[in-house]
Amino acid sequence: MAEIFAEILLEDGRKMRLKLREDVAPISVKNFTELAEKKYYDGLCFHRVIDGFMIQGGGFTAGASSLHPAPELEPIKGEFESNGVHNPLKHKKGVISMARTPLKDSATSQFFICVADTPFLDGEYAAFGECVDDESINTAVAIGKVPTHTLPYGYGDVPKTPVVIKTVTIKKK
Repeated sequence: MAEIFAEILLEDGRKMRLKLREDVAPISVKNFTELAEKKYYDGLCFHRVIDGFMIQGGGFTAGASSLHPAPELEPIKGEFESNGVHNPLKHKKGVISMARTPLKDSATSQFFICVADTPFLDGEYAAFGECVDDESINTAVAIGKVPTHTLPYGYGDVPKTPVVIKTVTIKKK
């Protein structure tokens, strides 16, 4: 099995490099890599950031004072213990995981990167990779510290200045 890496390049030039763990979450890795290769994530933003918790992206583009949903996708199976799937990857700082609604099989394109250890997510969300270096973790942590506000329609923890994904590149070794 080839190793799979992703690089999230932000519009401001910062990068987050991740190793994707096909061995623990093959459905999630396949979904994320296919979306990245189709350029789905290009231009989307980190729309929810919470210092000391996580940064979430992959579902919206950002305007000056609004969020616009990305195209809807079919949900995938949630690869985590409470959904009957063994996934030993722990939600520690630097881990990437699929975001979802309260429905266990509802993840589509949205993902989050933990900016702190969050063990209460273990077994409840599909962790599928991790940052490979301190620079990547530090970038995620810095994004978590940007000033946020609440927008109409219940969107909270939204960066006041959009944090936009320029592109996500997948490399297999």
